[in-house]
Amino acid sequence: MTSPSANETTTPEERLDNQTIDDTQPDDIETAETAEAAEDAADDADDAATEADGEIHSGVGVLDKTVKILDALESGPATLGQLVAATGLARPTAHRLAIALERHRFVLRDQHSRFALGSRFAELAAAAGEDRLLTAAGPILQTLLDRTGESAQIYRRQGDQRVCIAAVERASGLRDSIPVGAMLSMEAGSAAQILLAWEDSERMHQGLRHAKFSAAKLAAVRKRGWSESVNEREEGVCSISAPIRNASGQVIAAISISGPSGRMGNAPGRRYAPLVMAAGKYLTDALIKASAGR
Repeated sequence: MTSPSANETTTPEERLDNQTIDDTQPDDIETAETAEAAEDAADDADDAATEADGEIHSGVGVLDKTVKILDALESGPATLGQLVAATGLARPTAHRLAIALERHRFVLRDQHSRFALGSRFAELAAAAGEDRLLTAAGPILQTLLDRTGESAQIYRRQGDQRVCIAAVERASGLRDSIPVGAMLSMEAGSAAQILLAWEDSERMHQGLRHAKFSAAKLAAVRKRGWSESVNEREEGVCSISAPIRNASGQVIAAISISGPSGRMGNAPGRRYAPLVMAAGKYLTDALIKASAGR
């Protein structure tokens, strides 16, 4: 397989080809009691403002606490108790904020009812158009669709799940439909293999505990540079994936094509891996150039 050309004028098609008061005076006591009462009233007012109409109102303090919740979820899903321990927030406060974030889709609940980062982040990144990967992804995904006839996607890891951040689909016929923002398991699928294969040893072995693939399979993925799954994530569905790296060489995403196994066959990598790898290399090169300011 020929790697995509670095020539900036080359089209994506051509490149594919090639988160105590004892001493206090009465007046002082009265003043202190007044101040304490005022403080209590202020606290009550803050709580009322926070809970009014079920909304979390704006304010620097509330924003800081909200960011603590999101920071705690960056490393993966967490129970309410774990959020309280990680943030130092009072349990009712942590719960109110997490529920508000869930309502706005910045947080979701996983299958174990734990809080996790939600799909809204990927949607905002796409809408802003500031994500360098998404900026470069559209044409290359379309080219993959055109050349393979199968749906194409890009996934990023989010805790112990993966989120689809970009996708194109076949216009008709049998197809694997994965909408942008969809959260999928890290326990199955070729993209999950890619996103886990280059993790540090601890995270990799933790991820393998319930996975449908083995450490040996991930070793093979690292060696050849691509992965495939047949009936692994879903019966009757195949996929092939390759890594997308940043300028530091870190795998930050997986690019995939997927479709029915009846059409793609039992060894889809033999036919499609070169194209998917070339697409991953093209996007890696685009990120490196953008990082260098070229």
